[in-house]
Amino acid sequence: MGTVEQPQRVTMTRAARRVLEAAERLFYERGIHAVGVDLIAAEAGVTKKTLYDRFGSKERIVVEYLAGRDERWRAFLARYLDDHLDAAHATPRARVLAVFDASRAWSASFGAKGCSMVNAHAEISDPSHPAFPVIAGQKEWMLALFTGLARDIAPDDAERLGRTLMLLHEGALVAHGLNVFPDPVAHARDEAAALLDAVTAGA
Repeated sequence: MGTVEQPQRVTMTRAARRVLEAAERLFYERGIHAVGVDLIAAEAGVTKKTLYDRFGSKERIVVEYLAGRDERWRAFLARYLDDHLDAAHATPRARVLAVFDASRAWSASFGAKGCSMVNAHAEISDPSHPAFPVIAGQKEWMLALFTGLARDIAPDDAERLGRTLMLLHEGALVAHGLNVFPDPVAHARDEAAALLDAVTAGA
């Protein structure tokens, strides 16, 4: 899959920030299609005219909502890795498992309903929608992350290993959002650890 071109972003004024904060909460809690601009404007304490003046359309609000979630996740992951992996213990295996640990921490604090990108894709599957590149781009980034980490463990099989790690990770996020069974991200981490041990043992 080629790199997805990212959409233009909206310049945030104080009113725009209020709109976005209300929309972020409502979209994540209720779903994108279930939330209209009337409710967003009311929750933000602005008029519909102000909302449209700042964003132009509901679709642009969705773009900002998803792009903001993505930015916060990437920053959270970077901080988590910095805080939990020192140079002496930052082995390739430890870095992979730390991504799962970071996802578990993020899900506990910010993701009770699962991955916002996966949830959004259930409602937005048309590639022409302006938010689609944000959704696809986030998952491309995660695949590239796992593939890059896998390359340090199994250089000759990095693509396959990276895809397998991503499948474990993304499946765990879906199971978390559906509350299928307790602590699926920890379970996925354990499976990833077993996989990495098997890969290194066979090297």
